[in-house]
Amino acid sequence: MSLTNRAGTEPGRTTDSYTPDEMMTVAAARSLPDGAVCFVGIGAPSTAANLARATHSPRLVLVYESGTIGAKPAWLPLSIGDGELADTADSVVSVPEIFNYWLQAGRIDVGFLGAAQIDRLANLNTTVIGDYDDPEVRLPGAGGAPEISASCRQVIVMMRHSRRSFVDRLDFRTSVGFGDGPSDRRRLGLTGGGPSVVITDLGLLHPDPRSCELTLTHLHPGVVLDQVVEATGWPLAVSADLRTTDPPTAFELDHLRRLAAARQ
Repeated sequence: MSLTNRAGTEPGRTTDSYTPDEMMTVAAARSLPDGAVCFVGIGAPSTAANLARATHSPRLVLVYESGTIGAKPAWLPLSIGDGELADTADSVVSVPEIFNYWLQAGRIDVGFLGAAQIDRLANLNTTVIGDYDDPEVRLPGAGGAPEISASCRQVIVMMRHSRRSFVDRLDFRTSVGFGDGPSDRRRLGLTGGGPSVVITDLGLLHPDPRSCELTLTHLHPGVVLDQVVEATGWPLAVSADLRTTDPPTAFELDHLRRLAAARQ
């Protein structure tokens, strides 16, 4: 699945007038193929998924944790309980059914996750910063993230790239990416494929096929390698074929900004 702009599918010219967050969102939207079933979280993942549905993936099926299947919101929902999701969904089911029948049974193609911390094997922390018993910051917690990480056919992680977030050692492991190495998911009985890409405001990182270590494969336009290395809390692996992400098209930015404006 290509994460760069696919020639012929996105009309309109490219433009240099966009923010790093817009670049990150557009890159994430491009990763979602038409017809996929996508488990969506609120915030940046929801924005990316709805942008994909508005542009190149009109048959994308959006599933939210609250039990809405096939939601088609006209604006970006404020929470998983936003009435717009239920009003526009093909079906609304119970939360246990979403997890037991859809997620844990392997019926979700793509899950979106964010985190406060990520390590080189794409394990995620959304629980605490600092010591668990006496934390500096207590975060929102796991929610459905461990199940999403465990059971989706692939997981896309979206987060801003900084040394505070990309850490050598997590303060707490909330969701397993690749655990302690390539065989750990199988050992733990996790049925999903694990993280397929980490999309940040600086570039794209893919797990190495052998070691599962996150490897920088794309720089976003205007970003230099030293920026990403400096923003990463471990010695960063860099692809020998390091590429530049295609910039957003005017078409993509127009739809993205319309979505953002509709929420206000």
